[in-house]
Amino acid sequence: MKIQCIILSVLLLLTGISAVNAASTSNTASTSVTAETTYSGNAVPISSNTAIVTNPLDAAAQMYVSGYDISPAVFYPGETGTVTVHVTNAANTSLWVSEPDLMDPHLKIMNSEVYTTSTAIGPGQTFDYNFIVTADGSDGTYFPLFTVSTNIYGGKAIHSQIKIKIDSTPVRASISLKPDTFSVSNKDTVNVSIVNSRAGDITDVLIVPEADGANISPQESFIGTLRAGSSIQVPFDITPDKATDVTFHVSFQNGDNKHTTDVVLPVNLGENKMGAQIVVNNIESSSSGGTSTLKGDVTNNGLTAAKSVLVTVGSPAVPVDPNPVYAIGNLNPDDFSSFEVDYTVKGPGAIPLIVQYKDADGHVFEEKTTIDGNVNSTGFGSAAGYSGATGAASASSRNLRGGGMFGSFGTGFNQIPVIPIVIILIAIIALIVAWRKGLLKRFTDRFHKKEKSDEDLKEQ
Repeated sequence: MKIQCIILSVLLLLTGISAVNAASTSNTASTSVTAETTYSGNAVPISSNTAIVTNPLDAAAQMYVSGYDISPAVFYPGETGTVTVHVTNAANTSLWVSEPDLMDPHLKIMNSEVYTTSTAIGPGQTFDYNFIVTADGSDGTYFPLFTVSTNIYGGKAIHSQIKIKIDSTPVRASISLKPDTFSVSNKDTVNVSIVNSRAGDITDVLIVPEADGANISPQESFIGTLRAGSSIQVPFDITPDKATDVTFHVSFQNGDNKHTTDVVLPVNLGENKMGAQIVVNNIESSSSGGTSTLKGDVTNNGLTAAKSVLVTVGSPAVPVDPNPVYAIGNLNPDDFSSFEVDYTVKGPGAIPLIVQYKDADGHVFEEKTTIDGNVNSTGFGSAAGYSGATGAASASSRNLRGGGMFGSFGTGFNQIPVIPIVIILIAIIALIVAWRKGLLKRFTDRFHKKEKSDEDLKEQ
């Protein structure tokens, strides 16, 4: 009995060892099959969600189109781009596919010879088919058919529709902000507007200005990507030296295709309506010994400040001490300042009075007013805008600078005789106060009593 138990135990032990060896051999073989699997194409790691199939037809049924990419997103008619179709093998075994095609009469495949051989797609892998296409259709939406065959007998081909748009809508460029006129050496800002009214984004948007006779800043402006249905305003500063045309070259990419468009801005010269405007008035001339002196007022009648204002005289006059050049400083709009310039000149004649000033960007402007250089003569002169035009000063025997007791101040509303008006108003107020307090009645009563007294004396 004891011997039978021993024999049974040995048999059970041998049976267990055999089962363990069989399980170990099975796992090793499975691992070996997986390790020996090879893949082609743009593959991704094996997915844990692969379907377990037992026959080739079931495996072929697990092959499908998992997506696609198009560049550009929207084609121009006749434009070339790429269509990338992603084919995924969801089975747990490798599959061979062949004869991929993209069929549509409005698309021309440019690289059909690339996929003439079969391709193996491993378990859980995705392969990308890249087609280079030219859009031959007119504006509209098209649905070319993608198809690829499996190399399994009886297996069905894989089909999927791809959506492609063709649109000839242009990207528009225009000048959205500009001054009415430009002025020589004066900086003005213009805005270039770019509008992408297409259904797809555009990239690498670049604006490069070009002009003969104008300084433009910046020399180029890179915008990058402009989304579909959006716009952008791009500022440029223009300082012209003469009348000219500024051409803005606008370029962009639609996919890998470069497109260009130009915007031309005529730079017409004229008076700067927004700039400083220097007016010289109330000029008087006097002489002491061999030195003459000019006095007057400088007014900024413009809409922006005149900076670093200097006043002097030009040839044939020679500026001398103590005031060869009179520094006024800054003149805001509607501000004025007096000046005094000393000079010498041989003989009577016209004297150019020169006013120099700068704008906010440091550009220098000069205005000239011609006056009569005779001693003790006075006159008016003015120079408007940035044109540097010379105004003639008329001689007068009246000294308009001081104005005397009833003098006026400046020009326009400043010429109202303020002092006489104030005196008259004071007198009227005094009469009203005197009347209300009865002082006028007392005065008239005294006057009447005096007249009666005089009459009585005459009768006696």
